[in-house]
Parts: sequence; C-alpha cells; structure tokens
Amino acid sequence: MKDSLMLYLHVPFCVKKCHYCDFLSFVCGEETRGAYVKALCEELRVRGGEMKGRTVSSVFFGGGTPSLLSPAQISVIMEAIREIFVLSEDAEITMECNPGTIHGDAVDSKAEDKVSATAEAELERLVGYRAAGINRLSIGLQSMQEKELELLGRIHDREAFLRTYEMARKAGFSNVNVDLMNALPGQTPESWKETLEEVLSLSPQPEHLSVYSLILEEGTAFSEWERQGKFTGKLAIPSEDADREMYAYTGRRLAQAGYQQYEISNYAKPGHACRHNLGYWTRKEYLGLGLGAASLLSEVRYSNETRLDNYLADPLAGRQEEALGRKEQMEEFVFLGLRTTKGVSRRTFQECFHEEMDGYWHEVIQRNVADGLLLDDGETIRLTAKGMDLGNYVSAQFLLDD
Repeated sequence: MKDSLMLYLHVPFCVKKCHYCDFLSFVCGEETRGAYVKALCEELRVRGGEMKGRTVSSVFFGGGTPSLLSPAQISVIMEAIREIFVLSEDAEITMECNPGTIHGDAVDSKAEDKVSATAEAELERLVGYRAAGINRLSIGLQSMQEKELELLGRIHDREAFLRTYEMARKAGFSNVNVDLMNALPGQTPESWKETLEEVLSLSPQPEHLSVYSLILEEGTAFSEWERQGKFTGKLAIPSEDADREMYAYTGRRLAQAGYQQYEISNYAKPGHACRHNLGYWTRKEYLGLGLGAASLLSEVRYSNETRLDNYLADPLAGRQEEALGRKEQMEEFVFLGLRTTKGVSRRTFQECFHEEMDGYWHEVIQRNVADGLLLDDGETIRLTAKGMDLGNYVSAQFLLDD
C-alpha cells in the first residue's frame, strides 16, 4: 500500500494584483469563479479517480486568494475530495485568506459604507469555512505598518487584519498562520521589530508564522519600479546586512516567544509545524489540482495548464510531465532537506538511494563546515544560522554535474 498523499488546490483569483506578486493569479468575476470550481471538481474526479481510495493527510487551498470562493464552493470541493479519497482523521486542511475578502463581496474593506457590517459577515463566512472542513487558516498580513501595506498594494489595512484575526478565533480556528514580509522598500530593522511585536501581542498568539524576505521578481510592479529608480531615499530597499539583521532578530525574538524554527522561513508553536509544507521538503507525494498546479507522483513531476481559458474549456488538457532521474531525485532530497532545521539524514539518504551521501558531496560538506555554513554531527548535516542566511548559496553547491 502506498504512503498517504497530499492535495494542493490552486485558486488563482485576487481582488487586485499586489505590487510584489508573481504568482499565477488575476482579477475575475463571480461567474468565472463558479466555472472554475466546476472545472476543478472535474479534474479532481478524473485525476483523483486514478488514485481512488488513497489516504490524504493534508489538503492545501492556495492562491491567489482562496477566500474569494464562498463557503458553499469550498464545501463542494471538499465533498468531491471525500468522495474519492480517505481523509485521515487528523488531516490538516489549510486555506489561505486575505483580510478584505472574508466578508465575501470582494471589495476594499476600507470602504466606509462596509465597515459596520464587515465583522458580522466575516464571522458568518469563517464559520462556513469551518463547517466545510477547513481546520487551519493562513492569513496574509505581510505588515502592520499602514505605509508598507499601501506600498505593497494590499487591499487591507491594519484594522482589517485585526478584525479578521478576531473573527477567525470566534469562528473556532485554533490553528492559525500569519504571513509576514521583511526587507521591504523603506523598511528599517526598527519598523520590522514593531510589526513583529504587534503580531506577538495578539491574543491568543498565532500558532504559526511564515516570514519571507522580499524578492523582486520579474514581471511585477516592484521590479519595474526598481528599473525606474523609485526605490531610493526613504524607499530604499534594505541592504543585505539590514536584511540579515532582521532575519537574525526574528529567530531570536520568536524563540523567546515560544516558537520553534523548523524551516528557513517558518516558525511554529510546538505541535503546529505545517505538515503540508513539511511534506514538500521531505519529497512526499502530492497531487496538485487547478490552474498551473504542480504534482509529484512516483518520481514524475507534473505541471498543469497555465491559461485560464484553456483550463476552463478542458481541465484535463495541457498537462506536462517530467520524469525525474536519479540525479535530480538525490539533488532534491538534499537541497529540500537543507531548508529544514532538522537537515539531511545520511541514513535516510542511504535507505532511499542505496548509496552513501558522502560519496557525492564529501568535499562540499567539509568546505561548508569549514566556512561555518553547515553543521555535521556524523549522522546529519544541517545549516548553521549563518548558513540559513545563505541557504541558496549552500544548496547550489549540491547540484551534480551532468
């Protein structure tokens, strides 16, 4: 019997595109969202039907902004999942959401004529998501600073986040992640500390925090603004040293608050590490459904159609596949494992590939240990605090020559 499976469902819709975002997402209307749910369920029944009866350990609704789908639409998708798969009793079922969309009408939550009714509408909607089976919520905050939120192009303000967080707790969510970003244009270590302290002052505190440094991705408004020279003076992007200062402070402060860092960008209260993401980093099999979604099944990587009109016309067409060779599998095993604070086990590598890891990377390991980037206890290699700062640099050294 095969191991349990993870499911990822992509919801590519947003109220508007954030200035830093290069994800596969765009603005659309209610009619298109309805058609998309229908197509997604069709793909789910066909692709999932090929694995009917498999146990699913985690489900992740990512985006885009999955909270633009109504509780009824999420229920329809969850019912289709239950028809095909066996959900484990403790299955982790996560939905990403953005403040400003939870009230359900996809308008700017700062609009004055909406404020009085928003809290009640949000609570009702969140209760609906809980009833549909969502048991973990991931709220996209990014910053507690109003100027930073505006610069990022977020549709919500600080108060909208606080309201959504409060309503999530009232709705019964006891496993909540909050997404944050640092190294933003104009951000200082001091303003970052203020954001972190405000998040830690929430009661109860989030069970999980994801903290990402800004990357200027091609095709985003931010990358274009950088080319135009807009990120200067008070909007200067923090230096690498300032970025590292923020990262180091984050680790220290969150440890003081009872969080355990278990991956380069993720921190959790004991028992609340995101099992779905850990599955990615340990190369667990997952089925990705929806526009542009990726899958890893039996060492074959699949990627879905990326054009919405094509996907709506035939959600089963346009899927690409790539069989991973032994070299790619070993590389992934190491550089994904290095993202985690547990690191890479020599024993597990040997069990998977029937070869010794040091036969490929002995010199690389020793060099990075000498440089203070890796720790090696003979059983496991893992990144040091300095190595976490330079994770991409270290991981690149584990790529094998053709």
